[in-house]
Amino acid sequence: MTHILAIDQGTTSTRAMIFDAKMQITAVAQQEFTQHFPHSGWVEHDANEIWDTVVSTCEAALKEAGLSGSDIASIGITNQRETVVVWDKSGAPIHNAVVWQDRRTADFCAKLRDEGFEDEVTAKTGLLMDPYFSSTKLKWVLDNVDGARERAEAGDILFGTIDSYLIYRMTGGARHVTDATNAARTMLYNIHDGAWDDGICTRLGIPMKMLPEVLDCAADFGVTELLGAPVPILGVAGDQQAATIGQACFEPGMLKSTYGTGCFALLNTGDTPVRSNNRLLTTIAYQFDGKPTYALEGSIFIAGAVVQWLRDGLGVIKEASETQALAEGADPEQELYLVPAFTGLGAPHWDPHARGAIFGLTRNSGPAEFARAALESVGFQTRDLLEAMQADMTADKDAVLRVDGGMTASDWSMQFLSDIIDAPVDRPKVLETTALGVAWLAGSRAGLYPDQAGFAAEWALDQRFTPGMDAETRERRFKGWQSAIGRTLTN
Repeated sequence: MTHILAIDQGTTSTRAMIFDAKMQITAVAQQEFTQHFPHSGWVEHDANEIWDTVVSTCEAALKEAGLSGSDIASIGITNQRETVVVWDKSGAPIHNAVVWQDRRTADFCAKLRDEGFEDEVTAKTGLLMDPYFSSTKLKWVLDNVDGARERAEAGDILFGTIDSYLIYRMTGGARHVTDATNAARTMLYNIHDGAWDDGICTRLGIPMKMLPEVLDCAADFGVTELLGAPVPILGVAGDQQAATIGQACFEPGMLKSTYGTGCFALLNTGDTPVRSNNRLLTTIAYQFDGKPTYALEGSIFIAGAVVQWLRDGLGVIKEASETQALAEGADPEQELYLVPAFTGLGAPHWDPHARGAIFGLTRNSGPAEFARAALESVGFQTRDLLEAMQADMTADKDAVLRVDGGMTASDWSMQFLSDIIDAPVDRPKVLETTALGVAWLAGSRAGLYPDQAGFAAEWALDQRFTPGMDAETRERRFKGWQSAIGRTLTN
């Protein structure tokens, strides 16, 4: 048993990756699945389809690597966070999964804020009263699916984020568990006490018997026969926390940003949960031996998804890789600003009713200018997050930003990011840090991989991007972005 299987269940696709004893990737299988948009601002997934993609990608990765289940020492799972699945004890979902991007509970969240409930929620969970998080989505399912509330109160149906649902299916219903990082994103978990919060559950009418047991990130989550042989599941973390681990951001003050469907910046604050004055989130970065390490997080809902929109929505590109050449060829005299608020705006604005907008259009604006504006929007949004962190006086203005995720393969995008934030940007040799992080969790627990210090020592730099934009241009461009955001906000 010399390999680790990492399951990376994302927002638009599922990937299975095989890592060898030296933490090198030997096989990858990926499969997209259907995005459902029943109404404006609603986003759903078919949990059964997600399960099918997990099964098929695991089989395909093993085949590509020429391995069998008996060669796998353990499995790690990382997942899209906050997405809600409710299923019965046979493992059958009672409704489509309600995705983290979904905004259907925006009005209910506003009502709870008006009633003063947000202060209690933030004090206990570190989160803001926003439809992004799991709790109000779960309440919606209980209130709107026939018989769901009665079945929940009778103990006949279960709730979990995607990791919990997959583990339940993988273990044949033997284990209903999650890890601390995923629990911390539900808006039901007290991150200080390390327990589900009875007060919040009562206020939202959520029976606590629905909730999974919460474990460390490296723990015994169960054993699965999915690979044709019994294999333990030993590592679990939400995707952004897994990337923080994969980037070896183990010291307070270390900062990473992941560019996938969305963009998420996490700043390690050690054993101290720092409450933000600038509408950032306080969350659990990881938890070992029952002890949580905390982080400040800024969440951008649309990053790589804006490139997907250029491809699928506008049809101006066929492949994501085309955006760099388009951006490089864009007319420098045009300054378009694309605010990708397709499902509202996240940190630091938290406006669920905002919608996307483009400013600065001329008759000469075309695909190249749209592509450049799309890529630049990610850099502008990242600066918004970093400025909020610096305003909380917890981030070093000279800190290096470690980056990962699909968009970081674009040198143009990373150079613009460094230019607009006026700080170095480090891209590691291993861009698949989310999968690497959860593979290390599972592999270290299995005794195959080094300890935390050894893992951090192996982090390797691919390229450092340093600022090259003059200060006047930087501030003029960012002022234009701030104007565009200001005209998009509804609150």
